[in-house]
Amino acid sequence: MKIHIATDHAGLELKNAIKTYLMEKGHDVTDHGAYEYDAMDDYPDFIFPCAKAVAADPESRGIILGGSGQGEAMAANRIKGVRAAVFYNGTEEIVKLSRQHNNANILSLGARFMTEEEITKIIEIWLDEPFEGGQHQQRIEKLDQ
Repeated sequence: MKIHIATDHAGLELKNAIKTYLMEKGHDVTDHGAYEYDAMDDYPDFIFPCAKAVAADPESRGIILGGSGQGEAMAANRIKGVRAAVFYNGTEEIVKLSRQHNNANILSLGARFMTEEEITKIIEIWLDEPFEGGQHQQRIEKLDQ
């Protein structure tokens, strides 16, 4: 699967670990930054290119990180065609429902609230979970109008 990833300084180390993990699993990964630690960087500079790439390729997915993942999801969701869901720990059902009911194409993760092991487990669940379609499809179409 084609997967786009991005973060600001808060998720840099985890992004690099996720990138390696995904590539080892055979995914085609495009890294939109950040590439080096800069405490003064701004997440929109990395999230917008990632979100635009996902929106341009409906077969791809995106994984973005930030301290909580909240601002990153807000930025990503400004791009038409993006459906970013936030997860920073809790029940796995949240991630499953983001795919089943919302066909989330970007997963926004809170790097300050999860370990690398927790994140890779959640990513696997999110990548494997199918979209149910049906009545959920018409709702998604309304989002994209």
